[in-house]
Formats: sequence, C-alpha cells, structure tokens
Amino acid sequence: MAEAMSTPEVSPSPSCATFLVSEKNLLQGLDKLRNEEKLTDVTLIVEDHRFKAHRVVLAASSDYFCAMFADCAMIESRQEEINLYGITARAMSAILDFIYTSSLDLNADNIEEILAASTHFQVREVIERCTSFLDKKIEMDSCLAIAGMADIYGQMALSRRAYRFICANFEDFAGTSDFKEMKKDQLSFILSSNYPMDITEQELVRLVCSYCLDKQMEENDMRDLLRLINWSHISYKAVNELRHIDCSLEEGKRLQLPTDLYNRIKQEYMDTMLKSDVSLEDQAALERGPTNMRGMELSLLKIGGFEWKGLTNVIMCFSPSKMKWYELTSIPHIDQFIFQLLGNFGTAVLNNELYIVGGSYDVCLKEYIHPFGFCYCPLRDAWVSIAPIQVDRCRFSLNAVGKKHLYAVGGIMEHDDFSEETMRRISNVERYDITQNSWTFMPRLQENRSQHAGVVVGKKLYISGGIYLANILDSMWCLDTTTETWHQLASMPTPCCDHVLVAIDNRIYACGGWRESVTESRVLVQHIYAYDIETNVWSRETQIPAPKFYSGVTVMRRTIFFVGGLDSTESIDRASSETMAYDLDSKTWWHRKDSWDTPNDVWESTCATIYVPICNNS
Repeated sequence: MAEAMSTPEVSPSPSCATFLVSEKNLLQGLDKLRNEEKLTDVTLIVEDHRFKAHRVVLAASSDYFCAMFADCAMIESRQEEINLYGITARAMSAILDFIYTSSLDLNADNIEEILAASTHFQVREVIERCTSFLDKKIEMDSCLAIAGMADIYGQMALSRRAYRFICANFEDFAGTSDFKEMKKDQLSFILSSNYPMDITEQELVRLVCSYCLDKQMEENDMRDLLRLINWSHISYKAVNELRHIDCSLEEGKRLQLPTDLYNRIKQEYMDTMLKSDVSLEDQAALERGPTNMRGMELSLLKIGGFEWKGLTNVIMCFSPSKMKWYELTSIPHIDQFIFQLLGNFGTAVLNNELYIVGGSYDVCLKEYIHPFGFCYCPLRDAWVSIAPIQVDRCRFSLNAVGKKHLYAVGGIMEHDDFSEETMRRISNVERYDITQNSWTFMPRLQENRSQHAGVVVGKKLYISGGIYLANILDSMWCLDTTTETWHQLASMPTPCCDHVLVAIDNRIYACGGWRESVTESRVLVQHIYAYDIETNVWSRETQIPAPKFYSGVTVMRRTIFFVGGLDSTESIDRASSETMAYDLDSKTWWHRKDSWDTPNDVWESTCATIYVPICNNS
C-alpha cells in the first residue's frame, strides 16, 4: 500500500503592505545604483545633458525603450550612449525620477513637456498622471488649451472631456478671447461632436457667423461650418429673425449680418428641411425641451424610493437609445444630517432641470421634516442648493408652472407656531421664483391634504385626491395662476391617495393610488381615469393589468409608465422591478421584461422625464 503523502505546509501569502514595502525597497535600491552610477549600462543624451540608467529598468517601464533594447536589429540596442531628440532635458529627468522613485511633480509650467516626453517614450503611468492632472484643471481659461494639447498628443478621452466642458459652457466661452483664436478645425469638431450645449441652435448660428466674419473666412470654409448646424432644431420663425442679428464679437460695436450670408443661411435651412423627415412632435420638443437638443435624449428617471437595502438617494435613468438603466446621480445629503436619506419629498422638472424640495428623514425610527431644496442640471451634471421652503413639509405636491415658478401645495407640515392667528396668516400653498430664489405664500387651498396629486396644464394647476383629517378625498381643485384663484371641479370617480396626475393634450389622467373599503382596509384603484378639461367630466380610460401600491408614475411622450411598486396579490412586502406602460394612441399596455424593468425591486420612488446627455457608457 502506497504511503500517504503529507500535504506541505503553505505559508500565508504576504499582505498588501508587505508588497508595498518590498516595491519601495526595490525602487530605493535601483535609484541608489543609478545615483552612484553602479551597473548602469546606457547613457541617454538630451540637450547636452547625460542621464545614466539601466536598460532593463527602462525597458520594464517604457514600451519605447523595450522595443529599442529588445530588438537586436536596432543599432541603439548595442550603443552605450544614445542621443534623444524632440524632448527637453527637464522632462527626461522627471520621467527617469518617476521610473526609479514613482514620484512625479507636475505643475502648469512643466505639464506639456512631460506629457510630450511620456507620450513619445510610451510611459503609460506618466501619461495617466498627466491626463489626470489636466482633467482637474479644465476651467474656462484653460479648456481650449487643454483640448488642443490633448489633440496633439493623442489623448482622446481628455480631449472629449475638454470639448464637452466648452460645449456645456459655450455661452461664457463665446465671450472669451479663446473663441476668436480657436482654429477652424476645433470649431468644426465642436459643431460635429453632438455634445450637449447651453445655448440655442439659433444663437449658435449667430456665433458661427460672427466667428467667420471676424476671421474673414473663405466662402467654402464658411459653408463647411454652416453645414454642421442642426437646422432641424431651429424653427422657421427663428431663421427669419437671424436677418437682424448682431454679429460683432466686440462689446459696444454692432455688425449686422450681411445679406449674402443671410441668404446662404436661408438656403442651407430650406435644403436641410426638404431633405429631412422632421415630425411635428420633434418640432414641439424644441419648446418644451432643453435649451439645445444636441446630444440630449428624453429619458425616464426613477428618483429615490425604497429598495432591498432600504431607502436610497440614487437617481436611476433609463436611456431609450441604449435600452438600459444606469445611475445618473444622487440627491445631495443635507449638510447637518449628512448620513440621512431623504423620502416623501416634492419633485418637479422646470426648464429641463430637476428640483427636489422638502421631504423627511428618519432618526431612530422617528420622522423629521425639513425645508431644504436642491436643483440638478443634467447638462452640467451638477447640483445646487435653493432657498429653503418657508414651511417644512413632506408628502406634498410640487409642480412647475411656466418658465420661472414652482408651486408647493399641501402636505404634512411642521411649523413652530400653530396659533389660530398664525395659521390664518400662513398658507398651505407656496410659490418659488427661480429668478429671485425665494418662496412666497399664495392663496390657500380650502381643503389641506397630503399624499395627493398635482399636474399643470398651461397656466393652471390641478390638485386631486389625498388625505385630509384621516379621510381619503375625491375632490379636485384648479388654481388659475394668472388670477391666483382656486375653483372646485368635478370630483374623481373614486376617492384616491398616493396617485399621480399626468396631462396629455387637453386631458388629465389619474394613475394608480389606493382608497379605503368599508372595512377600512386599503384597496388599490384598478383603473386609469381621464378628466376632460373642456367638459369637466371624468371617464374610465383603461384597467390597470397589475395594480401595485406606491408605483412611480410618469408620462413620456404619449405613453404612461408605471415603475415598480408593491404587489397587491402577495404580501405587502413583495416588491417589484416591473415597468408597465400604457400607450394612449393604441390604447394598449405593454411590458418588456429585462429592458425597461429596473435593476432592483423598488417602491415609493418618484418618476419623471427629462432630457439628459445621451449615455456613452459601455
């Protein structure tokens, strides 16, 4: 019988810290050998400066030197001294210091020559550090220079980030000297890149004309630039208005667009529109969409809510062009409660920016209501704080009216003084003015309510359902924001709360929600109900195939989306990731599993549609 083999003892693998110490010691040893000129086998000569080094160390760090020394056919592989051209001695010294010490001192004075040398020698780690350094320096006074530097040295990722910054801040950039000094190829790249821009396409035409006139550009070059304008994003009326634009790039001077240039623009516009198939819907999007449609797409947002890990501040975005969900951003934490997550806040989209106002957070299972507000700009992927609402509130409705106002209505409110006099003075309705960054009390709604729904049609705000004094309401009210008066309208077909109102054409649709049965148990609303504004009449639109508690609901174009929720057929704890949609034109429901469904089960989230930069993630 064979003797059993004993398993050899395996010593524990070294820790990460041990590896770091060993690597540091190795580098220190190699650097010491270099400084003492021991075992060095090559001398690099740059601008009359001589640098002693070890071939094997250079080859291990640089693809350029590896190819040079490993190929016996190259004469440099047999030379003890090698002359290098096209780089500076200072850059060579910095790169050698990095190779032997992992230390690299970058600043505005040396960054370009080090990037040039590291690109030439293909020292990848130095290239990465240079591009990371430049990426953090992209600002108004440096963006064009960084874009040009990235183009020269083939750093396309850095180039894209610099040009995206220019486009996202083009209004300010056009007022700088860099705009006039920009090369035609750079402006051509900007116009053809489809990066999101913060100015209208009409204003972009004016700036292109100003640039061409300032450069005294040849007709063919001018035509090349004008052909890169998205003419379908400009209305016919706006093109006519270009006849009287000021093309001067100098403050205090005026330069009217030359007639021949205007005629050329008009011809480009007509030729493009005749060749393209632009729908009425696309033209209408110019009015309600972002400042500029370049690089933007209408997307579905899932904002906050509960997932299997608990409450989340993450905002997920569904890209129709990529047919996938991805994380767009997160709602900022409140400064003094940095670790708290928010819920029951008001959400609205105004001028293609997302507003999050009020809401609540939990501390030791106790709910606290707060007044803070935030605004998210998808163009710049940035949040800013707005003035706090005057009365802390949660479970209220927040709706955008026109181009400059938000209306907050009802909700569960907290106030320091609940005396009769104070309650007469304050209102359950507040209006936020984006130009003044301030909230103002407006005429109060007779029945205060929470967990209700609101929607805007034109200049009128509609409020329906909700809970008031423990009763679920069926009433519907309309605030005429022009006259600042409330009017009661026809009641909903059934009392309802935690539902959503969406408006399409001249009809309002009440979606989702629940009511109480005679036994005071919760019963899901099984139908979408439609309200006709002209006739003041409600009707049943369709039956919901799989009603759920606390679904997120929104409308995108002419389709109503229901996202997630809690199943009514199972335990109240059974959450769903399902996304259902109702097409108002075909009067049909559809559900595309594994595409529109959210990555995680979710409930009590808010949904909205907004134009965001087209997702370029893989």
